Amino acid sequence: MDKEKSLIVFQDKKIRRIWHEEEWYFSVSDIIAVLTDSKDELAYWRKLKEREPQLVTICHGLKLQAKDGKMRYADCVNTKNAFRLIQSIPSPKAEPFKQWLAKVGYERIQEIENPELAQDRVKVYYELKGYPKEWIDKRLRGIVIRQDLTDEWKSRDIKEQDDFAILTNEISKATFDKTVQEYKQFKGLKKKSQNLRDHMTDWELILTMVGEKATTDITISKDSKGFEKCKESAVEGGTIARNTRKEIEQKTGKSIISNDNYLYLEKKRKKQLEKMKMTKISKLSVTNFLFL
Repeated sequence: MDKEKSLIVFQDKKIRRIWHEEEWYFSVSDIIAVLTDSKDELAYWRKLKEREPQLVTICHGLKLQAKDGKMRYADCVNTKNAFRLIQSIPSPKAEPFKQWLAKVGYERIQEIENPELAQDRVKVYYELKGYPKEWIDKRLRGIVIRQDLTDEWKSRDIKEQDDFAILTNEISKATFDKTVQEYKQFKGLKKKSQNLRDHMTDWELILTMVGEKATTDITISKDSKGFEKCKESAVEGGTIARNTRKEIEQKTGKSIISNDNYLYLEKKRKKQLEKMKMTKISKLSVTNFLFL
């Protein structure tokens, strides 16, 4: 699955989440904002912890994007413990949220048993956003290749998220002469939630796959272990993609590095949402539309 969807919407309210230890963790304060009419969800959470101190034991302190745009630690719970949290909040709004969480958990169980379901859901996600079919096929293939690479890194003592980011940047710099962040700026992507790969052209996706697949194979063949050795393999893999890019550019006389993006699809989707609201489509349908 694409693990970059760090924000979802439930009944017009945003809920931050993060992929941690192979499952989703949700912001406690955002859940409280959904289930209560409190004007200060953080104050409500403090009082709730005072009343039921055991709630602290079900939380993880994880970094989420705050209102000021900075990454800050926040109390988070997984799907199972979200139900425990809900039990402590007397609210008639809880039942729809319970049903929604149960759906999230059930879908995750299905995906573990049958990984193809996760890929099918991602495919529907991009189709609903309006991406071309050929582009979607490449994007899905890229997700699989990326997962293979990160799995290989994990087995070679790469554990910290910062290390994954650095290694990814090494491939990106070698392939495109830009870090991921530099590439996002080049394409006009200003939000942290905007995934660079969701705004790549066909050739950019293909070369990203070449760089990551080459990195995976080189890492295995050299039996690279630890951060420094994996970094060397990442540069070598990205260099193979770079050489391919240069040869194509030489033959076509055109640069593959493009500032084209799919931001217009986001604008189109917002207009569709406004139309749905104006035509008084059920709130559940709007919620599902936002979730996808």
